[in-house]
Amino acid sequence: MKSHNDYEAAFEHYLRNRQIPYVAVDEAKRAAFRDAKLKSFDFIVYSTGGTNWLVDVKGRRWVARAGQSRPAWENWVTQADLDGLRQWQEVFGHGFAALLVFAYRLDAVGEPPAEIVHIFHGDRYVFAGVALDEYIGGARTRSPKWGTVNLPVEEFARHARPIADWL
Repeated sequence: MKSHNDYEAAFEHYLRNRQIPYVAVDEAKRAAFRDAKLKSFDFIVYSTGGTNWLVDVKGRRWVARAGQSRPAWENWVTQADLDGLRQWQEVFGHGFAALLVFAYRLDAVGEPPAEIVHIFHGDRYVFAGVALDEYIGGARTRSPKWGTVNLPVEEFARHARPIADWL
């Protein structure tokens, strides 16, 4: 976890306020597994629901767009994010699964995209989670040059749930 990343700090604040047990991952101590460097995730979150989560937080801004169009659920990630999470999921094994948490910082304009809003340092956030396996199943290439993928908006809406539903 990067303490200077507001999105990750807001998510940690959310966990702490709800007394959800977690461990923040120290990215400075990057792990090697089978002689390959693995991209780190941000948190191990322990759940009462049976599955413990390897969480990678992806910060996005929820901003008003030009004209009358509504803001979109930006949900792109890198292929390296997915590959690393898949490997970590295998390393941790039974009882653990990877979860992409999209932390949306809300613009002051308009209604929030979900009913659960978390306030951190005066900013409003909404956290939506998508299980790694569901994300991979619908991911489409966004930019070959940058190695990014995303879910189409309809697909994202089908799989994303408020973070409270996952924990």
